[in-house]
Amino acid sequence: MKNSLKLACAAALAVTAAFAPAANAGYTTTKYPIVLVHGIFGFKNFLGADYFYQVPSTITAEGGKVYIPAVSAGNSNEVRGEQLLNQLLTFKALSGSPKFNLIGHSQGSPTSRYVAAVRPDLVASVTSVDGVNKGSRVADIVRKVAPAGTVTEAIAASVANAFSTILSFATGSTSLSQDTLAALDSLTTAGLTKFNSKYPAGVPSGCGEGAYTVNGIRYYSWGGAKQLTNVLDPLDAGIGTLSLAFAFSGEANDGLVSTCSQRLGKVIRADYGMNHLDAVNGYFGLVNIFESNPKSVFRAHANRLQAAGL
Repeated sequence: MKNSLKLACAAALAVTAAFAPAANAGYTTTKYPIVLVHGIFGFKNFLGADYFYQVPSTITAEGGKVYIPAVSAGNSNEVRGEQLLNQLLTFKALSGSPKFNLIGHSQGSPTSRYVAAVRPDLVASVTSVDGVNKGSRVADIVRKVAPAGTVTEAIAASVANAFSTILSFATGSTSLSQDTLAALDSLTTAGLTKFNSKYPAGVPSGCGEGAYTVNGIRYYSWGGAKQLTNVLDPLDAGIGTLSLAFAFSGEANDGLVSTCSQRLGKVIRADYGMNHLDAVNGYFGLVNIFESNPKSVFRAHANRLQAAGL
């Protein structure tokens, strides 16, 4: 059975590779380096898999420069934003680049938006990938199940913080503070409403598009609208369960975030056949083989940034 699963996985990856774009020198070369910012419970590399699986190499193979910052696996948008800001200052010293193109997945979007608001001189563009820009029904429901100040909240926080600490230890970021309840509160509808009142750049008033450019910074977004995408992906079951939060709501979603919440600035697409984890090329690349490959989407966006002079 185990060997059969390995063979099936290998076959699925082979099909994915067959549709990979041909290398084109300079295609992903941007004026400013790209910075990939992970979401809640994110990491650089864990148990052999990168969070943005094979995305950095896809971009660098054709001339792009990519940095992956270390920010807390679990904390508020503002705390993670300050951590990202410090990382950008280091990247600036290393590269000599005055600005960066921030691409944030999930909570990485408001994390990046915070930096763009407080230090616009360091940011050329912000791109939201399945970003939580107006809150998540999943976070809303979890907060109701574990109300503030209850024993349930304390237990949930202990478990989640322990998990965050393990991720930090595994990825060499043990100095970063972890506070998953702060992260959870930041991702609720109420939390993002408050955040957006302070940092509104690029956020649409309804469910359309937001301002394309604010303070000289370009804003982009794309996202998915599917939950179960690959029978070989062991994480799909979890995504499917979480998507029950949207039952009877009528909201298109990627399993964790509605397509309306994903929107920011210029919307590239909000209906990819991808779930929340597919957006970053999923678990070892086990994504929907009948949809654009996530690596190709990132690759095309790097070229889009290049064409915009970014």
